[in-house]
Amino acid sequence: MPSLFVIQGFNKGARYDLTAHEGAMCIGRESGNFVQLDDNEVSRRHAEIRRVGAGFVVGDLKSSNGTYLNNRKVERAELASGDQIQIGRTVMVYSKDNEVPSVGLVDIVATQGHEGSRIVRSMRDDEENLAVFAPDDTQNRWLARARSNVQVMYRTALAVSHTLDIDELLGRVLQLVFEWVEADRGCVMLLDPETKQLRTKARRDRKVGDTTSMAISRTILDYVLDRGEGVLTSDAQDDDRFSSGNSVLRTGVREAICVPMQGRYGTVGVMYVDTMVPLAESIESGQRRFTDEHLKLMIAIGHQAALAVEDTTYYSAMVQSERLAGVGQTIATLSHHIKNILQGIRGGSYLVEMGLENDDAGVLRKGWDIVARNQNKISSLVMDMLSFSKEREPDPVPSDLVALVTDIAETVQQRADEAGITIHWDPPQDLPWLIFDPEGISRAVLNVVSNALDAVEDRPDPTVEIKVERDRQAGLVRIVVVDNGAGMDAETLATVFNLFVSTKGSRGTGLGLTVSRKILREHGGDIRATSTPGAGSTFTLEFPLQESADEPAGNTAPDGPVP
Repeated sequence: MPSLFVIQGFNKGARYDLTAHEGAMCIGRESGNFVQLDDNEVSRRHAEIRRVGAGFVVGDLKSSNGTYLNNRKVERAELASGDQIQIGRTVMVYSKDNEVPSVGLVDIVATQGHEGSRIVRSMRDDEENLAVFAPDDTQNRWLARARSNVQVMYRTALAVSHTLDIDELLGRVLQLVFEWVEADRGCVMLLDPETKQLRTKARRDRKVGDTTSMAISRTILDYVLDRGEGVLTSDAQDDDRFSSGNSVLRTGVREAICVPMQGRYGTVGVMYVDTMVPLAESIESGQRRFTDEHLKLMIAIGHQAALAVEDTTYYSAMVQSERLAGVGQTIATLSHHIKNILQGIRGGSYLVEMGLENDDAGVLRKGWDIVARNQNKISSLVMDMLSFSKEREPDPVPSDLVALVTDIAETVQQRADEAGITIHWDPPQDLPWLIFDPEGISRAVLNVVSNALDAVEDRPDPTVEIKVERDRQAGLVRIVVVDNGAGMDAETLATVFNLFVSTKGSRGTGLGLTVSRKILREHGGDIRATSTPGAGSTFTLEFPLQESADEPAGNTAPDGPVP
């Protein structure tokens, strides 16, 4: 019976029968979904599962954080038994036979007594090379193994160099290990930088259907971490080094390999693989599945994976450092603007006090208008700085784009009236509610409209036109802002979206358009500009068209253009 099991997250342990529902089975936060998840990182309608022929297909519903299948982001993919579906912080497993696969379940155990697995071989990463030459080997066999091992390391290096996502990287490494080593189960555990405790980051099973956790001995883990040596263990061997202490837990595992992930600056974790062949079968065959050559390969693979983990970690830290440096540069660049704004507030406050003392309503109103304008300026600066300095995932909800743009037009109308600027905004009558992040889009549009007002000041017949267009064929919605300002030449146009680049001299911060582009790209869209010197500029903001079915009854766009 095909089922979906939640193995990680707030709903852990829940099971959903995929045969009990016809049509699309939606997954999300809303109560109407077939699978309702209590996860703040999950969209209201995040993904869906559909029956296609004899199988099932998972598809993303344009969610904020995406849908991942086996650590890969997907739009639509066919499900195989044992596949992991990650949505937000929730991980689910698809199973054809109604058995819970043992993914993500790893326990570190400590046992008493002298029975169980013992270390057969231990090895450091500087012992010999990958190729093993035994006296009974022929030269051809030695060369064949050497070529195979070189190919193994080449493919490992290639795999770890193509991703900067640690989870995806470790999943690839385990996949390659299973191609080269006849293991039944495997996992990668990384050391937490703060607690120094091992945390399972990747798990793989050759067979799906095992409902038990994978138990790994604390004895072996401590040995590998303390000595920096890889070990090969077997149920059929004894080792005097562990005769008076804890032994490896005997769980039916015949052989296991555990190696340190040794990077440039220390050990970042361990890699572990084992077999589940019964001991009786091992004794009867008289052959070991894991050899010293496998151990050497695993040590080399663990070293490659550790270097990749370090590179990814340091790259992420470097990106964060550059972002913080950008914030510092932003603050330094904007400090004189903030100073000017504060001086304006002081001047307005002085007029307010004068009006109160003299009971002069005209002076009081003039002073308060100055204070209000400068408060809006400093608020805009702070919001732009916050938007630029941190990563923000959009929160798309059913929203009225026409009402949003109308509100922006009304917000800037007073400023336009004072400067003698005409704003043309003709709301479309047939635009339904759309799914987008209203806070982010409002910020982006307001920045562009404010820039357009700045561009037409002191121009003859200053005019700003705002339009909203829906392109069903391209699957986009566009907000177009046109001004008849002085325009820009090709050189200025090429840099207009760069940080700290402003065409307004000391009046501009060089943040507004940068932030607008960042917001649009977070939505999966972009912003474009065209301009002709002396004839004005056109800015087009576009993002994916997603119509909502949740439009309230009776909602219509306002009739006629806003004056």
